[in-house]
This record gives sequence, structure tokens and C-alpha cells, in this order.
Amino acid sequence: MKKNIKISIFIYSMSGGGAERVMSYLLPYLKAKNYEVILVLMNTKIVYPSIKNIPVHYLEKSEVIEPGLVKFLKLPWLAWKYAHFLKKEKITHSFSLLTRPCYINIMARWFTNHPYKLMVSERNYPSLQYGYNDNQSKINSFLVKKLYPKADLIISNAKASAEDLIANFNVSPEKTGVIYNPIDLDKINAIIPKESFFDSNYTNLVSVGRLQLVKNHKLMIDAVAPFKNARLYIFGEGELREDLEEQIDNLGISERVFLMGFESNPFQYLKVADIFVFSSNHEGFPNVIMEAMACGLPIITTNCKSGPDEIMELNETKSDDIMLTDYGILSPVENVELFKKGLSYCLEHPDYLAQCRINVKKRIQDFKREPILELYTAHILS
Repeated sequence: MKKNIKISIFIYSMSGGGAERVMSYLLPYLKAKNYEVILVLMNTKIVYPSIKNIPVHYLEKSEVIEPGLVKFLKLPWLAWKYAHFLKKEKITHSFSLLTRPCYINIMARWFTNHPYKLMVSERNYPSLQYGYNDNQSKINSFLVKKLYPKADLIISNAKASAEDLIANFNVSPEKTGVIYNPIDLDKINAIIPKESFFDSNYTNLVSVGRLQLVKNHKLMIDAVAPFKNARLYIFGEGELREDLEEQIDNLGISERVFLMGFESNPFQYLKVADIFVFSSNHEGFPNVIMEAMACGLPIITTNCKSGPDEIMELNETKSDDIMLTDYGILSPVENVELFKKGLSYCLEHPDYLAQCRINVKKRIQDFKREPILELYTAHILS
């Protein structure tokens, strides 16, 4: 083991999610580099076999669904427990991801003089993520503003997110870093496509994401409705399924728009689709866009904060028109007519789509897993 270095990676659980997937890569990478590392969790769900040889410490074993007030009131107690863990295990570097682990990581310094490098990772665009007018948003916005400036380093997964922290949450630019999410290209390339699944008489559009308000599938469905030569397949499950089914029925497009449910291997479908569509109101850094690019798909997406414009290297932002890039089209958030215009442009310009398919395969090389994991290691240990 590397002398005198002991790293704690602290995240709520290891269920399926973007931050969790990144850590499923980073943990064995650090171990292979001969660093002593401990995974700290607050929930027992683990779906990544890659971390089976990593020691795990449970700060608690909570239920996924807990009242917001309970979560808030438990923070000092959990911070005290984490401080005790840090001292007992002689942790030198503590890196946390997702909201509550980040709060607890920072608050732990209230309860110990044990020295450790304190790092947090912001995975969202905070002004939008916590910009709703409900109590939960107000509390989270307050905590980010008060706690994050006390961290030694804040790693964001998008430049826009880091800029938001600096502009609106009192974070010093010197304390920020940006590392994009990595993509396991070897794994994706090895997946066998589901040939003959789609009807070649149609342009087949695919989207992947939970059926929840922020993803705004309603916009996507409304935009696709007039195009009788296009079919839309939405992979994902969530609380809005019944609402979206009703919308599809009311529009009379149940033979062209399909809610496919959760799919653990969407790549087999992405590889044989024609276009990837995405309509979120806001994001942290949408992995699904990169995964679609890895499968060779042109992209049509809202230009939501944050991520799509960085992934697609947008040079000029417009609020009144679609934006063409080398990889596909961005349109303003929550604008059905312009999303529709972007789709129409793609359907009318097959040569543009063909060039996008070539370009996305080149661009995705910038997100290869190993160089990004090396960046994480360098930032954590610097």
C-alpha cells in the first residue's frame, strides 16, 4: 500500500446511477494502483460487482425513502459518526459524492481535529436543482452556500456547474475542479446489437431516462407526434408513466410512441436506432448522451444546464432557434416548436445525420475511462 495514504470514498449507496457508476470504476482503479481505500455507504444497496474486493463501512443502513425532516435532523449525528470513523481509520483523504454525504463530510470537521483532505463532488447544476420554491430546495440551497466553501476541493462534472458554484454559492474558484464522467468504451463496444428490432420503414428515435418531471418526456412526445414517419422508444420507469400513457393515447400515437420500461442494457437498442433524443429541463452531466454517442447516434437534445452544450462543443447559444453542432442539434429548454424544428431538420438532411454518426465516434474518445480515472486520482491526491 502507498505509505501513509488512506482514502475514504463516501456515497449514499452503490445503486445504479451516474455517480455510483463512476465510483464503480474509480474504487478498483485506486486499489489496483496500490492505494488503501474504504467505501463508506449509508444504504446497503450495491449493484456493481467490480467493487466486491473493496472494504465497506456503513455509516448507517437507512431506507431510500425517508422524510426530509428526518434526513435534515440526522446530519449532525451522522457527521459525528463520520468524524469518529475518519479518526479511527486514520483517513488522509475523504472524497464524498451526492448531496447528503457531501454535507456530512464537511460537517465532520466540527467534531474532530483529525487532519484530512476534504473533497466533495457536485453532480448537478445547483441553482436549478435547488431552485424550486419548496422547503427542501430552500434548505439544500442554504446548506450548499454555507458548507461547500469550507471544503478543500469541489470537483464538478461540468464546467457550468463549477461556474454556478462560484457565482451563486460563495465557492472560491481556486477550490474548484472539473472532471467529466468517464465512459467504458470497451464494454459498450462489446455489446451485441439487437438487430431487426426496429422497423426500417420509420426513423427510429430512442431516449433513456427516468419518467420524472425534470426529464420532460411530455415535450419530446408532443414534438414527435406530427411526424408520421418517426417512432419513439422511451426506456425508463418512473412516477409519470400513467400521465405519459394518457398523453400518448390522447394524441392517438400509441402505434408510434412506446414506453419500454427500465432496460439494464439499452445499448443493444441504441446501436441499431437512428437518432437519440433528450429533453431534460436541467441536468448535472447526462451520461446517456455520451452513451448514445458511443453507440454512433446523432443527438437531438435540449440545451439544458448543464452538460449537453459541453459534450456537443456548442460555440454559440441561442434562445430563439435550434443550434447545429458536429454531433447533432440542441434546442432551447421547454420549447416544443424548436425541438420539433430540430427533428424536422434531421429528417430532411440525411447527409448531416451521416456525418454526425462519424463525428460522435471521434468525440466520445475524449471521455475514455482510464484517462479520466487518472484525473480523479491526481485531484484527490494533490
